[in-house]
Amino acid sequence: MLSVETYATMAEAAGAVGPRARYLAGGTLLMRAVNFGDQGFDRILRARAVERDIRPDSGGIRIGAGATMADVLAARDVDYLHPVARVIGGPAIRNMATVGGNLFAPHPYGDFATALLAIDAKVVMTTGQTEAMESFLAGRDRARGLVAAVIVPRMAPEVFRFAKVSRVKPKGVSMMSIAAWLPGASGRLGDVRIAFGSMGRYPCGPRRPSGRCRAQALMPPGSNPR
Repeated sequence: MLSVETYATMAEAAGAVGPRARYLAGGTLLMRAVNFGDQGFDRILRARAVERDIRPDSGGIRIGAGATMADVLAARDVDYLHPVARVIGGPAIRNMATVGGNLFAPHPYGDFATALLAIDAKVVMTTGQTEAMESFLAGRDRARGLVAAVIVPRMAPEVFRFAKVSRVKPKGVSMMSIAAWLPGASGRLGDVRIAFGSMGRYPCGPRRPSGRCRAQALMPPGSNPR
């Protein structure tokens, strides 16, 4: 029998995490599993107080795990992530789907996690412990508590690129997604990072292209190379 447990804070809910429990964030994937009779869990955990702010942090910009895709689209501090949030479902999904939940979204979902991997985001747990996005995604199937927030770097929109391939436009699930962080100086590329989504159980990368990319000119978004 399925039970729902409500806690005052995420830290308290994290203490109740176990192999037969699932945390309810936006519910876009969890409630689907409930409706389809998933027998892999029998406890749903939820918290009344959830971090949802998007605000400056000493390490960049802190995005609460409870922030929705609609919240991301409304935040100017992370405008470079707007193209990613904009292609995650329709308006109803974007009003519910959370940043924290997307970190656990299986193939063919998880486009936002792909972007976070490319930009070297850091995961902040409710315990305060931080972890690199790459190692977190590789071990996300292990129960380790709950995510409180992610820390992303500050950057200009022109040094981040994202593309999603899907059969249904504009809000279909991904056949593949690619995110790229293209840092540099004076219009020339530096240490490029690229991540790929929908190519495995979780986003893969970051890949660093060969040295030929370094010092190449950064073309404006939408440009056609010749």
